Amino acid sequence: MFLEVEVRRVECRRCGSVRQERLSFLANNPLYTKRFAFYVGRRCRSSTIKDVAKELHLDWHTVKDLEKQYMAEQLRRIGTPGPKVIGVDEISIRKGHTYRIVVSDLVRERPIWFGGKDRSEASLDMFFEWLGPKKSAGIRLGVMDMWKPFRNSTMRSAPKASILFDKFHILRHLGEALDKVRKGEYARLSGQKRRFIKGQKYALLSHWENLSLDGRKSLKTLLAANKRLNTAYVLKESFGQLWDYGREGWARRFFENWRASLKWQRLKPYEAFAEMIERHWDGIAAYCKPETIDEMKRLATPRGGTMAPQD
Repeated sequence: MFLEVEVRRVECRRCGSVRQERLSFLANNPLYTKRFAFYVGRRCRSSTIKDVAKELHLDWHTVKDLEKQYMAEQLRRIGTPGPKVIGVDEISIRKGHTYRIVVSDLVRERPIWFGGKDRSEASLDMFFEWLGPKKSAGIRLGVMDMWKPFRNSTMRSAPKASILFDKFHILRHLGEALDKVRKGEYARLSGQKRRFIKGQKYALLSHWENLSLDGRKSLKTLLAANKRLNTAYVLKESFGQLWDYGREGWARRFFENWRASLKWQRLKPYEAFAEMIERHWDGIAAYCKPETIDEMKRLATPRGGTMAPQD
């Protein structure tokens, strides 16, 4: 169906420019109605832009533009959120270490802000400026990696928030340390002794229960053949116990014992990892604080009911 509409054009007496009247039922792209733009946006919830464009006989860029209008309207209706628990992370948008920051509301399980110019303090400050000082002061918990600019910006703008370092990022650093040990052993050995190590990166970094039967056999052979990698793997698997303690004193005792077990093992990457944990202990020990435990339990509890998507 095509609708032909006459649109008035008016010359401004003050600046002399010619302006075109705005019709409330038209989308930003005047070739389509706002109702059709929202229909396209709803279709993009469950289908790719390419599939929607093929179904509606539209250009890919047209569908993308209409979807942006739909999402902008959803954001306008929702208004500025008031999160109590936020998650902060960065994503790379192109090659060359070009980053943007993503902030999520972990209680409502949705992203609420995307922006900044990089992953600096100034970029995250832009989020808190957008949120406003009153709502920033209401944040109780901030979950992030151990990137110092994120921590500094959050502590300054949300002084009541506890800082909690993400377990996934911490264990990723431990996995990198284990991989450095693997590379060091591969470089130290020669000849047939290397065959046990080659191609075993995935098996070493994975948990035992996640491996296939063949993967477990290969890993078992590797650990039996190389004592240092066996020690590094056992230490890596045992470190996850740190998050099982409900009191900081118990967690600290476990970490001290784990760190003491590195003595005489000649695992330099693990020693560097332990020093990093020492420097960031406050953000890790926050897991053991009663208020943090209560908040994490609240996050783990399934939400009762779901909100219907706004159209």
